[in-house]
Amino acid sequence: MSSADSKQSKPTTLDKGLSVLEAVESARHPVTIQEVASATGIQRLAVYRLLQTLQERGYVRRAEDKRYRPATRRRRILVGYFGPLSGNQFRLDVTASLRQAADEAGVDVLMLDNAEDDSATAMSHAQTMRNARVDVAIFFQPVESLGYMVADSLFSASVPFITVERPVQGGVYFGANNYQAGKMAGQTLGRYARDEWKGRFDRVVLVEGPQTRTSVHARLTGVLVGLREVLGQVQDSQVLHLEGLAHQDSSREAMRTLLGQLDPDARLLVSGFNDLSALGAMDAVREAGRESSVMIVGHNAAQEGRRAIRRAGSCFRASVAYFPERYGQKLIHLACSLANGEAAPPAVYTEHLVLHAGNIDEIYPEPTSVS
Repeated sequence: MSSADSKQSKPTTLDKGLSVLEAVESARHPVTIQEVASATGIQRLAVYRLLQTLQERGYVRRAEDKRYRPATRRRRILVGYFGPLSGNQFRLDVTASLRQAADEAGVDVLMLDNAEDDSATAMSHAQTMRNARVDVAIFFQPVESLGYMVADSLFSASVPFITVERPVQGGVYFGANNYQAGKMAGQTLGRYARDEWKGRFDRVVLVEGPQTRTSVHARLTGVLVGLREVLGQVQDSQVLHLEGLAHQDSSREAMRTLLGQLDPDARLLVSGFNDLSALGAMDAVREAGRESSVMIVGHNAAQEGRRAIRRAGSCFRASVAYFPERYGQKLIHLACSLANGEAAPPAVYTEHLVLHAGNIDEIYPEPTSVS
């Protein structure tokens, strides 16, 4: 080899600078000088000088902890999302809002459907995201046990992830503040009972979902706390727990059985884990002709719940809104922050609002018919 060829084959300062920049950009998290040196094989002092130059020229940023992250990205952020892409309106709204927000933000999204709810599908989707080298993963896994498996797979590959509606250790949680939402429902029931029944009632009925879910416990604990804040003491003996499985049919059957066991004049304050639970309870109450002695508050303010609230004389008085149609914008903003190495809180909550007959048309106007 000639001396000219030898000089040509030696890496130039430009080569080294690009290698350093690529190492920072491809890292899953902000990196130290030593981590860049190890990744590139370039001496630590040279890496330090190159990073200084890249920082001065605006290509990288140096945080207070002396770690570096890219200031600009050379490709669009890739977000992986897997969740139930079809089913109830809540799931449809989350999916649609995510697609729209990603398009508006110029973010690529890899979408996978986990409607099967089995471990093989969940783990296959996690591996697909790892293989695609997504910058951030978002997953909405209704079965909590599967969520832990997915989280472990992503965490072991250093893929930052966001969990929707089901908090899982290792990721950032986005969704309902279940305790606060439940408390709002309880306060609402308490105010109705105070204003219309002078605070007198016989039973509190909690139509629950699967007891293995942490969200069930948080939400229903909040309901009782909210009730007690407004009405004072609520005896444990006054509280009845119904297993409605978070579905309308099973909640209807559970409530129908309960009504057959209670005094026909008993005044009931009812909170459903979600709107389907509340609607099932409402169906049984209407069937028994007992709407005047029952007050119901649901959760999610889904389309079905909103219809029930609008019905004249309905015992379905209100529902706590979660606004799934707004999830996408916040999720994409959060994902971009994580992809850029920015710190994120352990939980980011959606806003909540109690919808009732007095404000529902303002928040969710009914479409006007065109004659």
